[in-house]
Amino acid sequence: MKNKTCLVTGANTGIGLATAKALCRNGARVIIASRSKEKARGTIEEIREEFPHADLDYALADLSSQKQIREMAAILRKTYSNLDVLINNAGAWFSEFGLTEDGIERQWAINHLAPFLLTQQLLPLLSQAADPRIITVSSDSHFHGKIHFEDVNLRQNYHGLRAYAQSKLANVLFTREFERRKTVPKLSSYAVQPGLVKTDIGLKHTLSLHGLAWKIRRLGGKSPEKGAETSVYLASSEEVRGISGGYWDKCKQKKPSKNATSSSDAACLWEVSKEMCGIDTYFNG
Repeated sequence: MKNKTCLVTGANTGIGLATAKALCRNGARVIIASRSKEKARGTIEEIREEFPHADLDYALADLSSQKQIREMAAILRKTYSNLDVLINNAGAWFSEFGLTEDGIERQWAINHLAPFLLTQQLLPLLSQAADPRIITVSSDSHFHGKIHFEDVNLRQNYHGLRAYAQSKLANVLFTREFERRKTVPKLSSYAVQPGLVKTDIGLKHTLSLHGLAWKIRRLGGKSPEKGAETSVYLASSEEVRGISGGYWDKCKQKKPSKNATSSSDAACLWEVSKEMCGIDTYFNG
């Protein structure tokens, strides 16, 4: 990974932090995407405690805000000449219904639309790399998911688990459709299942009962380092170069859910996502 530049969203804690550390260990330049300068600097200090000579930078955006995503991407496009790896790792869970400043349900906005939009905004940088790779962290929760095209915000029937499963299914469909539509052949995209990992995702923005359930469930989980292994493998391995559009688990391709293989749903989701992000042309050549 020497001389390669990687951007990792959600790198302050958990799987994202473990991913950033592993990439630094492999010699990559790592850009930490964070909501605040304080958190980003704290993460950089933590990583440099283990890897004193790590090449690190940060970029700032609240991924629930499309405006901030665009502003962050614009700064990155001015600062860097290319981007080798984009890891859409950031994810969120909310027990209760809520909307972002853009009027979008929060899990849908952060877990799906943020990767969709950020990838599009960084395509000029990715296209300049020799072997650009886009890795989007999904979950086996997508096996329980369905895209509610009549109401993706789930205003009429919100449940945290339903919203989460829908957003994780969208990650897999996005990866599949990205591969079908891409105009730059060298771009490779992967959806990843990190497995059940001991993180705090189920403790934030949650009702007490849901938080207790997550504390019990995560007892059987793997470490963040183990959860990051497939993302790091896909970012660095020559073996997977060009093997694009699939779903990966434990460093191997895995068959996704039936809903995740629907070409019609993937195409429909793409158009819905473009509209919700205000994108006319996703690939600009």
